Amino acid sequence: MFEFITNKVFTIKMRHLFHPFFLIILAGILFTSCDSPKAVEVQAPLGWNILETPTKSSIRGLSPLTKDIAWATGSNGLWMLTVDGGVSWKHGVIDDLDTVDFRDVEAFSASTAIAVSAGQPAVIYKTTDSGKTWVKKYQGPKEAFLDGLAFIDDRRGYAYGDPVGNRWMLLLTLNGGETWEPLKTTPKVPKGEASFAASGSGILAKGQKIWIASGGIKSNIYYSEDGGVDWDTIPTPILQGEPSQGIFSMNFVNKKTIIAVGGDYKNPDHKKDNITLSFDEGINWQKPKGTGPSGFRSGVDYFQEFGWLITVGTNGSDFSKDGGQNWSKFSDITLHAIKKSKSGGTIWASGPDGRVATLDY
Repeated sequence: MFEFITNKVFTIKMRHLFHPFFLIILAGILFTSCDSPKAVEVQAPLGWNILETPTKSSIRGLSPLTKDIAWATGSNGLWMLTVDGGVSWKHGVIDDLDTVDFRDVEAFSASTAIAVSAGQPAVIYKTTDSGKTWVKKYQGPKEAFLDGLAFIDDRRGYAYGDPVGNRWMLLLTLNGGETWEPLKTTPKVPKGEASFAASGSGILAKGQKIWIASGGIKSNIYYSEDGGVDWDTIPTPILQGEPSQGIFSMNFVNKKTIIAVGGDYKNPDHKKDNITLSFDEGINWQKPKGTGPSGFRSGVDYFQEFGWLITVGTNGSDFSKDGGQNWSKFSDITLHAIKKSKSGGTIWASGPDGRVATLDY
């Protein structure tokens, strides 16, 4: 009985399918599906969208939060904030320090950010009112030279600087930059070895782990897995031996892989040994197997949406879609720093002459 009913219903439905009305609809569906354009796969970046800014300062500090909200800092005491994707900018001079170069900034919201200077005075400032006022939270000794910031969350973070007394200068905050305390167990650094304040990205931090990159006579990674109590010094195969050579920027590709870029800022077209990769969280480093970036590079980041690594420098920008083994140049525009927005969907970059840009693809 059940089989009979099922077969009968099936027969009725099959007869309906051959009705002229249904045949016309079916033909339309098939025609549309065959001729409709397929989604085009994005193969490479198209270049950079240059945004109009109200300054000619050199911008190395960059901290984007979303496609709309980004902070930037630079020479002449500059700070800038956009909340509309760079259409307009709030801007000013941090605490009237118009001779100071603020080379790194860490943003937490459209109202709160921390800026760090490079050179003297070695200072850290914080704003909680979208840049209207900046409060000094730290000032280092006369021999201090701060290079950048790395925050694990909105409470715990580090500021680091060139060696003082033959040891890395490393500051810790546990309250979102309100107070800073120097770590007493930082590693010794040989004379002639230091770090670069090129883009604020010579330091990484994750959990209790810290990585600091050096350059000069040697280019090493100084690594701690216990919050800075114990340290290992790990050699890298990047260009080194001169004060202008070494690692200038690091970033995570995934949980295990770290990329570092650099070279020689005095020889921006030199292509050899300007990149190195680690596949074990910075314990061992190796050269890529293929074609490297097109010259000296001072910033690097990973764009997860397309699986691209992107690196910027004096003579342009390169990208890799195979994890850093092979690189292709896509822009000749000079840029200093590159940062992915914390929301993950937009790549921002900054450079000389007030230059801020977003990646076009």
